Amino acid sequence: MAQAQYIGTGRRKNSTARVRLVPGTGKIVFNGQPMEEYLPYPSLYLVVKQPLAATETEGQYDVMINVNGGGFAGQSGAARHGIARALLNVDPDFRKPLKKAGLLTRDPRMKERKKPGLKKARKSSQFSKR
Repeated sequence: MAQAQYIGTGRRKNSTARVRLVPGTGKIVFNGQPMEEYLPYPSLYLVVKQPLAATETEGQYDVMINVNGGGFAGQSGAARHGIARALLNVDPDFRKPLKKAGLLTRDPRMKERKKPGLKKARKSSQFSKR
């Protein structure tokens, strides 16, 4: 008998995460590595687990995440978004707690582009009077 799989896609900054939820023991795997090995900071573990905590489903699903692009913060944010979307496929009643926690909204903040004549997006060269 095939196990039920729930799929969700999450994005943040330049990162994209493809998330699969499978009923299991609660282990979280990033690109084939345990989350604790893949992510360098414990604060990011909390970010990834937020949707599971909001719906009180920690320890009920194994989470497999394929993520690419961006850095660790963007990747963990993308994983959070993907897990929240996958949980909606598990049970539509999870929408209310996830929405209240703000986990279903894709974070639109992106890096600002560099402008011509400036060193970075807003940093200009030092002003010289003479």
